[in-house]
Order: sequence, then structure tokens, then C-alpha cells
Amino acid sequence: MGEYKSKTFSIEIISYYTGYIVLIVASLMLLPIITSLLFREWNPLLDFIISGAISLIVGFVLIKFGVRAKESKSIVQWKHGFAIAALSWVVLMVLCAIPYSLSGHINSFLDACFDVMSGFTTTGLALTQDLDHLSNGLNMWRHMLTFIGGQGMVVLALTFLATKVGGAYKMYVGEGKDIELVPNVKGTARHIWEISIVYLIIGTTALWIIGMMIGLKPISAFLHALYIFESSWSTGGFAPNTQNIMYYHSALYETVAMVIFILGSFNFGLHYAVWQGKRKEIVKNIETQSFFVTSFVACILALAGLAKLNVYPDAISGFRRIVFNVLSAHTTTGFGTIYARQFALEWGDFGILIMVLVMLIGGSACSTAGGLKGLRVGIVFKGLIMDVKKLLSSERSMKVFKYHHIKDRILEDSLIKSSAIIICCYMITFTIGTLLGTFYGYPVSAAAFESASVAGNVGLSIGVTTSSMPAAMKIFYIISMYLGRLEFLSIFALIGYVIGGAKKVCVNILKH
Repeated sequence: MGEYKSKTFSIEIISYYTGYIVLIVASLMLLPIITSLLFREWNPLLDFIISGAISLIVGFVLIKFGVRAKESKSIVQWKHGFAIAALSWVVLMVLCAIPYSLSGHINSFLDACFDVMSGFTTTGLALTQDLDHLSNGLNMWRHMLTFIGGQGMVVLALTFLATKVGGAYKMYVGEGKDIELVPNVKGTARHIWEISIVYLIIGTTALWIIGMMIGLKPISAFLHALYIFESSWSTGGFAPNTQNIMYYHSALYETVAMVIFILGSFNFGLHYAVWQGKRKEIVKNIETQSFFVTSFVACILALAGLAKLNVYPDAISGFRRIVFNVLSAHTTTGFGTIYARQFALEWGDFGILIMVLVMLIGGSACSTAGGLKGLRVGIVFKGLIMDVKKLLSSERSMKVFKYHHIKDRILEDSLIKSSAIIICCYMITFTIGTLLGTFYGYPVSAAAFESASVAGNVGLSIGVTTSSMPAAMKIFYIISMYLGRLEFLSIFALIGYVIGGAKKVCVNILKH
């Protein structure tokens, strides 16, 4: 009886806090509602009113179901925190897909869910039709989702909930973040948003000015600047036009966007440390060291490989078409300065392989970027060096090995093991995606490229991701984006709850 009561309270805790996260994110539909009003877009206005009403009802129902656990002041345990993060993303994916589905720019509700998960996970692949003629309200919503997803829906909720939650840090970690900028979670969550808002103001202003310089009208230039900043900073890759970043035909616009998405791919802890005057962290940090080494090597190899093919003969073309795309892939942003099929038709197998590798490596931990993360790559590499040194050293001369990540930390075997396990999970997901693509008749290189883009939350496409691709691939890509963004553990916890609950139901049925 005690075990049953404990299980019931666990479900109620998960329901209560999931409901609050749903309410907070759903309340943001007010912004596209206001946007639709300002631009007199009546159909989108109605779409968001309907969607907002449904979302609020779902949020209140979840809170009501779990209110008993809240009143009993139950503590959020690790298993609860992971499950809350994982469940809230699934519920919000469905609810936030409603305005997409009502817009008439989507072929199915599955496609709508795909685009929402792509936005939340800052992947940037899109199945939305006729992007060039979306309403301002829906465009505002699309780019808001990727901006919020980059920081995290749970992080957003914790800025309001942390004072009322026992064990808030466990929910925070459940969303794939584990760094504390200050001793308490609420302060950490607020600092993450403060950093993002400051960059939002600076980045949007810079892009706004450039937009007007290249001929956009002031209001249009502002909206484009806001959308491109949100996608750049969140390493999301969404754009308000089919041509993506190519629409602007501006090397300056691309360069500023590149600076923003590189900054966005860095750890929030690194940003905070630099803001506190610790500028040496930029060169001392294991993640920035890893990023600069891998990005430099990848750019040189890509430039050499494509020079051999004589695809982009001059330096400016090389920078705009090769360096930009490699860095966009490495930071998991997904902005492209060439069309999707050009990767397959012009870059060759060597260029595609470079892109696959950098998409899988990704950006920094506790940032808006996806992928394996530079921190894990650096830890595993240092672990390899450590093991070699141990083999070459006598037991008496053994020393403690360290690495620098905001501060000096001990390189422990358990840390190397956990990093290697997550890397293995990513590689398994990537392999399954590649196999699925080839099963449905796509070339191996194309299937691998798209699978790496999805698993790494990148968003660059080689032409595989279209509304006409098999439903099984859409579903797997949604799962892959979801697993990659939450880094597996939260989803495993949620699956454990579902399976555990199903077993208990079966046992009770058999008993009666």
C-alpha cells in the first residue's frame, strides 16, 4: 500500500509541475496574439486564441490533478525532475502545434509536431509550407519557440517557480543543463535569461541597422532582425523565408549572424564568467579549446577538399559558402548559404563527411547548441591521454589529472565514463537514423547527413527532410531531436515511469 501511495504521489508531483510549465509557456501565446492584432491578421489571431485556450485548460487540469502532492509539500526527487522535463516537452509539442495546424501552412498534424519539436530543440528543419507567405503572428510564434527552446522551457518556468519548489535543481538538470552560475537555481535561471536578453537587444539592433542598409523597410527590417537573432542566438536555424540566410544577399548580415551563433553556442557559464571579468576563461576553458581546434581543422579540411573540386574559386566565396556552413554546422545552428541539394551535388563525399562530423560534435554544454558537446569530446580526449600517461608511469608517480571548465576540476574515471556513454547514445541514434534513411531508398551519404543534422539538433538539410518523406522517418526524426536536446537521461526516466506504471496496472488487473 505504501509503494502504491508513493507511486501515486510521484505521478501527482510530475503532473503538478508539468502543468505549471505548460501554463507559463502557453501564456507566451499572448505575443503572437498581439502581433496578429497589430498587423490585423484576423485568422491567425483566432488560431492563437483557440490554441491558447486549449493550452490553458490542459495546464490547469494537470495542476489540479497534482495539487494534493503540492499541498503535502512533497520534494521533487531526481526521478521526478527528469520525468517533469521530458513530459513537459511532449505535452508542449502537441499544444504548440495547434496554431501551426490551424494556419493552413501544414499538411498534417504530424508535420506540425515535427516543426514544433524542431523549434524547441533548436534544430531548424521545417515542414511548414510556403514560408515566404506566413503571417507575422505565426512567424513570431515559430521564432519564439526556438528562442525559448534554446534557453529551455523548464529554465523559463524556474524563474517563477524556484522559490516554491523543493528540488528545483533536479528539474533544471533534467533539461540538459548542469551548471550553476550562482548558488541557487532561481538566480541561475534568471542570469541565463538576462544574458540572452542583453544579447537580444544588441544583436537585433545590429541586424536591424544592416537590414535597413540593404534595402528592407524599417518595420520589416526589425522583424527580420528579431527573427534571425532568435535563430542565431539559439542556434536554431529558422528563418522567415524559404531561402534562409541567402535571402539577404549580404556578407555583412551573414557575418553578424555568424558571430551571434558562435556566441550562442558557448556555455552560459562561460558568458557569466567573462561578464564577471574572468576573460582568460575564453582561452583556458576546455570547451572553447575543443571548439577552436575542431572548427579550425574542419574549416581547413573543407576548404582544401572543395578547392580540389574547384567549386568556389575565390576567397570570399570560400568564406561565405564553406566556412560559414561549417561553422553553422559545428555550432548546430543550421543556417545555410547554399541550397540543400548543393551539398549533394557540389561538396562531394569528403565535404559531406566533414559536415557530418562537425554536426555530431556540436557546441558547448549548457548552451543553446546541440550535438555531443565540446566538453564531452574534450573530457574523453583528455581521458585517453590520461590513460596513456598512466600506462607509461610507475604507480608511485601517479598524479591527479585535471581539466579546466570555469574552474579547475578533477578528471575522474566516472566522469569520462558518463561522457562516453552519452556519446555512444548519440552515435546509436545517428546510426539508426542513417539505416532508416537508406531503408527508404536515400543514398548513404544523404541519409547520414540528415541523421547527423537531426541527432545533433543542427537543421541543415541535404534535401531528405520534406513533407513527402515517409511518416516513419518523421516520427524517428522527432524522437531523435527530442533525445538529442534532452540528452537521453530525462527521456529514459519518463519511459521508466510509463513502463513501471503499465506493469502495475497489469498486475492489478491480474489480481482482480
